[in-house]
Amino acid sequence: MTDILVSHLLDQERHYKLADTMIPGQSKLLYQLNRFVTERVSARRAGIQKTVREVCKVVTDILKEVEVQEPRFISSLVETDTARFEGLTVVSPMEFEIVLFLNQMGVFNFVDDGSVPGCAVLKLSDGRKRSMSLWVEFITASGYLSARKIRSRFQTLVAQAVDKCKYRDIVKMIADTTEVKLRIRERYVVLITPAFKCSGIWPRSAAHWPMPHIPWPNPALVAEVKTEGFNLLSKESPAQAGKQSSAEGDAWVLSFSDAENKLLQGGCRKKCLSILKSLRDKHLDMPGQPVRNYHLKTLLLYECEKHPREIEWDETCLGDRLNGILLQMISCLQNRRCPHYFLTGLDLFQSQPHAELDQAAKQIWRIAREILTNPKSLEKL
Repeated sequence: MTDILVSHLLDQERHYKLADTMIPGQSKLLYQLNRFVTERVSARRAGIQKTVREVCKVVTDILKEVEVQEPRFISSLVETDTARFEGLTVVSPMEFEIVLFLNQMGVFNFVDDGSVPGCAVLKLSDGRKRSMSLWVEFITASGYLSARKIRSRFQTLVAQAVDKCKYRDIVKMIADTTEVKLRIRERYVVLITPAFKCSGIWPRSAAHWPMPHIPWPNPALVAEVKTEGFNLLSKESPAQAGKQSSAEGDAWVLSFSDAENKLLQGGCRKKCLSILKSLRDKHLDMPGQPVRNYHLKTLLLYECEKHPREIEWDETCLGDRLNGILLQMISCLQNRRCPHYFLTGLDLFQSQPHAELDQAAKQIWRIAREILTNPKSLEKL
């Protein structure tokens, strides 16, 4: 069996070498990118899928125990028909975020006045409705549903569940954070975030989107995205770093992950993001994590605006789009600013040490230069 596998790999290598000598210069980069996807991106994806299964098995057990203690925290971690888990985001191959959607936001108004960048508050629509809320003990004297209070209660419940669950020997709660973070097998970190889904409304702080003079996305897609809405997460945000006033603690972080994923459908957009993530894992997993997958996703959305026509996202343009995003990332790192796609007043590099940003810029410049001058470098990158 091993001999057959070795023989197959040698045949494949001969095929790549033969093809490489026959392809004209312009197509060599696309050829190498497709090879990179087949060999490296696919291996990364398979490895992550395996890890996700293991992580979700452990987290599901813990959340079941939480639900027994407190029926208001019902697990929304569900496996879909496509073997994905609803509500799970891969931050990196070793780091995951699971969103736990809460019920009954009904008696609260969504208030988005921009006082805390990237955040909003939930305020009782009428003081008399306090007792009608499922979350009555987490409502402040001013009538706000406190994200911090809910998170604190959830953290206590998860800590108790970890002690009781069958995986307690391999799971630890991470201390020194108000967030609910687990370390599994000393290798994987999982953030579990309580959240509310906000459908059919759109935040005022993102009202400028889409820009009127840019033809992408088309009106039908815009309508779809805005109807889908956004999520409010109970987590620490960069805007809250170092601030402990009650307003910041009570605020909920705005998240547009579903909207972003919907916008990246079609053409080679997702393929482009997969390549960028693979390059990030190998070359940009640096101290302080100056470049995360979310930065790459954000710049990919800006690239969609710069190249609004679908023909510009044809497979044949993959190399150009990749190059454009890498150069844009260098510019953002050098200017020490990466604006959020929907909330342009929010800087994704906020509170990131400048030395780390400069180091990342040098590394990306090295990668971009190698890909541009020698497409075959992708075999070693």
